[in-house]
Amino acid sequence: MSQSNITGTEPGNKNLLLFLIVLTSFINPFMGAAVNIALPDMASEFSMTAMAMGWVSMSFLLASVAVLLPIGKIADITGRKKIFVYGNIVVTIASSLCALSTSSVMLISFRILQGIGGAMMFGTGTAMITSAFPPEQRGRALGINVSAVYLGLTLAPLLGGFLTDLFGWRSIFWLNIPFGLFVIPATMSAIKSEWREAHDETLDYRGSVIYIFSISLLMYGFSKLPGLLAIIMTFTGLSGMVLFVVNEFKVPVPILNMRLFTKNQVFAFSNLAAFINYAATFAVTFLLSLYLQYIKGLKPSDAGILLVTQPILMTIVASFSGRLSDKFDPRILSSTGMGIIVVGLGMLVFINENTQSSYLVASLVILGTGFGLFSSPNTNAVMSSVEKRFLGVASATIATMRLAGQMISMAIATLVLHAFLGESKIVPENHLLFIQGTRVIFAIFAILCVTGIFASLARGKMERFL
Repeated sequence: MSQSNITGTEPGNKNLLLFLIVLTSFINPFMGAAVNIALPDMASEFSMTAMAMGWVSMSFLLASVAVLLPIGKIADITGRKKIFVYGNIVVTIASSLCALSTSSVMLISFRILQGIGGAMMFGTGTAMITSAFPPEQRGRALGINVSAVYLGLTLAPLLGGFLTDLFGWRSIFWLNIPFGLFVIPATMSAIKSEWREAHDETLDYRGSVIYIFSISLLMYGFSKLPGLLAIIMTFTGLSGMVLFVVNEFKVPVPILNMRLFTKNQVFAFSNLAAFINYAATFAVTFLLSLYLQYIKGLKPSDAGILLVTQPILMTIVASFSGRLSDKFDPRILSSTGMGIIVVGLGMLVFINENTQSSYLVASLVILGTGFGLFSSPNTNAVMSSVEKRFLGVASATIATMRLAGQMISMAIATLVLHAFLGESKIVPENHLLFIQGTRVIFAIFAILCVTGIFASLARGKMERFL
């Protein structure tokens, strides 16, 4: 395959590439958010507890986090387009299998496969956009891609709710198939360029194995706290991650160049800010979906109509903030967005069984505005701060921070709910306990986001590497 770069020489292919990546950036978050809306129906069919419902979402995230960094390095070595195509193939197959599941164990297992395929797309899409577009156009392109993510989130509650009401929860997974069947051949036939700037390097297999097992133990153990086995798994995972960091400093070609963190302040603190932001926001939709359906008694479609408020604002603001980050310091834009998120989370701390829909909508408007202002500039800062040979790793790293944050967010939510509800299902007798647990979770998220403001400001002024 050619190692050519399409920046400035193939504008048609450059825009087509953006379109294909945007499609995948739309459908994956759409499916994830739509799954949250359909969880009560899945729970009814498979007799799932609140903890099991959480794992339908978390299994995808855990699998993605576990393989993202090795896949990012593999993409730098073998070709990002190739891994992107393979990822689409895996997700298409896994979506079919999810739709055919006959038990919660099967569904969660195939969600793991789906997560691996998703990681192959997450770890390459942003890197290919960064390679294809010059610095003066990059923020706009990344902003469009982030907006596609939020558009998927926007339509998910609404369309996912209607699909679940009309055709059942399996239709959410079937909807993914046509996207894959279009993107796979289109990418293979129309995009001639390939990006493999690290083609002369080799994969650190030892580091990859240590990372996959350690991060899996850490994330899974954390989600199961406070049990003794969970504590052991969490500690073992943490120890393994320390071993991974030591290994990465020693090997000549690491899967994650730790000096990107020790020598590149923008890269380090931008990734930390992304992790904190997603840890403090991802489970909001999960919690409000359960609140609206169990406490307020809404149908999935009606809950979706209300929840669509947040991603609509995300979509609009993310595209605008991406353009702004080409001209203004992303640090200020992102930090302001994080501050706005704190306000929205603070409002949700006070919800109860009598909270008006208008109050929830106002909270979601504030959250959507803040998140849209944070994400695009922060992504632009990360991708513009590294050399071309590290773009795949940088793309995988920020995707890892995003997904690890999402995983931690869900783990915090399920851990607190478990503390309040135990192994019980959400029934009228424990609705008050569910609301109390939800308010505690939102308070934790608000505190996390306050620390995220300082991480975002600490990165310093960005100097573009590319």
